[in-house]
Amino acid sequence: MCRSVGLAASVIPRRTVQCVRRTARLGTAHDGRRFTGDARVASLEVSSADGYGLATVAADGTVLDTWFPRPRLGKPSGPSASVVLTAEQANAAFGARAADCFLSDPRRAVSVIPVKTVIEDLTQPPRDPHDVYLRLHLLSHRLIRPHGANLEGIFGLLANVAWTSLGPCLPEQIEELRWATRPSSATLEVRSIDKLPRMTDYVVPEAVRIADANRVRLGAYLGRGTTVLHEGFCNFNAGTLGSSMVEGRISAGVVVGDGTDIGGGASIMGTLSGGGKQVVSIGERCLLGANSGTGIALGDDCVVEAGCYVTAGTLVRQVSGEVVKAVALSGKPNILFRRHSQTGAVEAISRNRSWGSLNPALHAR
Repeated sequence: MCRSVGLAASVIPRRTVQCVRRTARLGTAHDGRRFTGDARVASLEVSSADGYGLATVAADGTVLDTWFPRPRLGKPSGPSASVVLTAEQANAAFGARAADCFLSDPRRAVSVIPVKTVIEDLTQPPRDPHDVYLRLHLLSHRLIRPHGANLEGIFGLLANVAWTSLGPCLPEQIEELRWATRPSSATLEVRSIDKLPRMTDYVVPEAVRIADANRVRLGAYLGRGTTVLHEGFCNFNAGTLGSSMVEGRISAGVVVGDGTDIGGGASIMGTLSGGGKQVVSIGERCLLGANSGTGIALGDDCVVEAGCYVTAGTLVRQVSGEVVKAVALSGKPNILFRRHSQTGAVEAISRNRSWGSLNPALHAR
């Protein structure tokens, strides 16, 4: 029998959050085969997932992270819950190679434990930190697309963690960890103090390039052929559905279509820090010029001129002479947004030709 992890063990806090039900979308159905991921596969309705994970737990019971090597979609194997596995169950789930992983590290004051997490309904809010990590893994493994799982309230469930070269620990443990590593002349690297780690420490999707791993958070969805260069950034629950060049910022919740180029320093507004509630999407074959930005959705084959930032309230002059707020053009295809070099007015001009295309040599396949 599995041993449930509850509040009494101070390992999994619970929190109830109301949400709007959404249908999960994924790249392919789980049928027992190893999933490689491809956003071009038709979407199917899936509402449940499970996974066996290795969780790092601090001495006070705080869950720091959970790594799910092979998360799965499909029929739930039980009600939503996270449980600690016995040694026999862990051996069956991970194989003998995992036996040496379930140890304590006194320097970081942590232990690694085997867990199984079941999510009966992905449209419901996460129940505990393991649940959150499973949803983030589903995204980065391309098993579900951005907005394919309810992520409401995750920051209330996750701890603030020091992500170090020796593994995660509580921030207050850093000073002791520095002293513990000094005798061996090891240099401790504290990569960040944050609630989410970088993606590549947990998931490396096939056929992508990431120039700086610190710029992609766990829970990012990177389509096949996507290249994220040094100044590019992709947040969780956001990403690219196909081959894209990312040299700008893809904020949380933003979805970018195939063949789109996010130029150096370009910005796509999100909703994570408050303010606007509109979720921005970028169509296929779009170009955001260097240091440009958008707070509205772009349809296919749109261009935002370098240095031009289009927010929902930006007044835009159309070819007809009519001036409208940019939000009125949200999601419409074949538009060039530019700033008139003499008047400074932002203009929206219909496009009937391509801006070019991505350089295939720069994208992995």
